[in-house]
Formats: sequence, structure tokens, C-alpha cells
Amino acid sequence: MEPFERQLTRYAELIVKVGVNVQQGQEVFIVSQVDNAPLARLVAAAAYEAGAANVHVDWSDDRVSRLKYDHADPEVFRSFPAWETLKRGSFVEKGACFISFVSSGPDVMKGVDPQRIGDYQKAAGAGLAEFRRAIQSDKVAWTVVAAASDDWAQKVFPGDPPEVATEKLWLAIFDAVRLHADDPVEAWRAHDGTLHGKVDWLNGLRLRKLHYKAAGTDLTVELPDRHLWVGASSETPAGIRFMANMPTEEVFTAPRRDGVNGYVSSTKPLSYAGNIIDRFKLTFALGRIVKVEAEEGEEILKQLVETDEGSHYLGEMALVPYRSPISESNILFYNTLFDENASNHFAIGSGYAFNVEGGKTMSPEELAASGVNVSVTHVDFMVGSAEMDIDGYQEDGTVIPIFRNGNWA
Repeated sequence: MEPFERQLTRYAELIVKVGVNVQQGQEVFIVSQVDNAPLARLVAAAAYEAGAANVHVDWSDDRVSRLKYDHADPEVFRSFPAWETLKRGSFVEKGACFISFVSSGPDVMKGVDPQRIGDYQKAAGAGLAEFRRAIQSDKVAWTVVAAASDDWAQKVFPGDPPEVATEKLWLAIFDAVRLHADDPVEAWRAHDGTLHGKVDWLNGLRLRKLHYKAAGTDLTVELPDRHLWVGASSETPAGIRFMANMPTEEVFTAPRRDGVNGYVSSTKPLSYAGNIIDRFKLTFALGRIVKVEAEEGEEILKQLVETDEGSHYLGEMALVPYRSPISESNILFYNTLFDENASNHFAIGSGYAFNVEGGKTMSPEELAASGVNVSVTHVDFMVGSAEMDIDGYQEDGTVIPIFRNGNWA
């Protein structure tokens, strides 16, 4: 096996080449915890080697953030700094690409007043609304990738000493992003083609709705008239292809905002805002969440649903077979980037503009008119299992089996 430093360097190169596909003269914006400085430096070096004009790193520290949640004045959480909004916006206008590392421990904010978390999520959502619209319409190249941390690793591998757990988590991350392939870049090209094959099949069906059935789930989800399934690589207006998530195993589209009825139960814990939400059930009527139940983290989940009007609805529905690499690793990551790519999932909140024909150039009002939900938040949660069946219904009533026993039919 290669030395860890060499693997981390190859990972940084993969993020730059496949994740955001850095172009000559482009600016790069990295979001990183201070603990991830070694990876951030390697990504910056790889970006400059690819021709980047400037690399900016936006640093944060979970421990300082926790101190703020515990001790700051409550008013602090009800507003978002205007300079933060302007900073992101200026990089979008420059055509920068954006790289975000996820590494926080799932319990980092456990015990924090849920009201403070809810207030901040609402304020940040509003403050970054324009930036998120740019992301969700592929105006810029962006990717979300993982970096191991001791806190996260101890949650995933609780029986191991910290250094062993962190090493195992790094290896699991490298496996999930195909870093151990002979040619990782070529492996990603092949994977991209496989997912786009599923996309083409689903788009060719022109489904009117999907019906999900499993233990604790009986949900009907209607689709917008001009919906589009997408998966794997995306493309900016300049024709630059990128991978928004690494890893990714999903194909997804937007449900019709008012077309979700029934109930759905989670199958994996949801790590949200430094808390775990687990064993929960959502009930829908005409698209709207009308009942929230959870055995763990119920108050945090209710705060999420109350973020704004759009957070009472779904914005994404994604298909991931049970027999997929991350699922078959039998690792519960307590991190949505990985767990959503091991399970069928939905997202509370905003839909992606590119999930309807012509959506990339639509205003929020036009997206809403097309059936896509609009919100300041977007939070994925996992519902897939080895027993889930999904049927697709075409306009003439023809039923097409999509999933059987958790896998593609």
C-alpha cells in the first residue's frame, strides 16, 4: 500500500481534476476546518499546478463554534454577516470553483439549545440564498468531499483507539472515491458513464409519479411535467464538467412540490447541525410535512422543518441501489455525503434548478411555477433498505418496476 502522504496527495489531485476541474486562470474557494490543513494545502498546491490564479481558504474550527453556541448572545444567531454574503458572491461573480470539506464529528453540537441552531440555520440560509442558487443551478463548479477527523472517526469506529479509527476512516474515504483504482480519473469517467446510462433510461420513461413501499414507508411522489433525472457529472454554462459530490452513487430529480402524499421512515441516522436525528418518520399531505416523529433529535428535526415555508416540502428524490459500494462496505458513516450514497433518499427544502427543463436560467418564482420547491435549506435524509420496492407510473397508467428489494428492477 502507498504511504499515507502519497495517498492524500493523489486524493487532492483527484479533487482538483475531477471534483471541480480547475481551469487556467480560475479562482478557487476552499471551505475547511483547521484540523484539515494538510489536505487543504495539498489541494491548494494541486490547484495552482492546474493553473489556478488564486486559492482562498475559508477556515473554521468546530471547537470555537461550539463555544459560540454555548456562550454567545442569542441575538448573534438571528443574523448572518453581510460581509460573508458579499465574500461568497464576489467569488461567484469571478467564476471561481468551490471545494467544501466535510469532517465534523456528528455530535459536536449535542446538547446545544435547538432554538439557537434553528435560528442560525434560518439566518445563514437567508444570507447565503443567492450563493446557494448559483450552486443549485450549476452557475459555478463545486464539489463536496470528505476529510477524516478524530471526532468523526471515533463515532464510526468506536471500539478502536483514536489513531486507528482515524486511519480506518481515511482508508474508507479513499475506497469510496475510487482512489485505489489503477487510474482513478479514468475510473471516475467510467462511473460517470454508468450513472448517466440510468439517467437516460429514467428520462426516457417520462414518469408521472413514483410509489415507495417498505416497512414504515408508503409514499407516493408526483413529478413535475418537465422533470429531468440527473446524476454524476454536471456542467457549468462555460461547458466545464465537474462532480458535485465525491463519492456519488445517485441519480435524482425534483418531486412536484404539492405532489407528495403518505409517510416515509428513515433507515439511517441523520447528522444535522452537529446533532444526530434518528428513527424518524415524516407524514405528508399535498406535499407538505404535516407530522414529524423521531425517537432521537425530534426537536432539532422540527426546527429544521420550521426553517421557512419551503422547508415543509421536499426538493429532491434520489435513487441509490442497496447493492452499491458504500452500502456494501457495511460502514455507517454518520455523514450524509456517504450515507446518502448508500441509500435511496429525499431532501427537505429546495430543489435543484437543473432538475427541470430550462431550470438553470429560471428565477425562483419560475422554478416554483414549474413545480420545484424553493427554500433556504436543503437537507438529505436516508430511507432506502434491502426491502424497498418502487414503482413508476407513466401518464397512461402503465406501471414500470423501478426498484425491487432495494435494487434496480
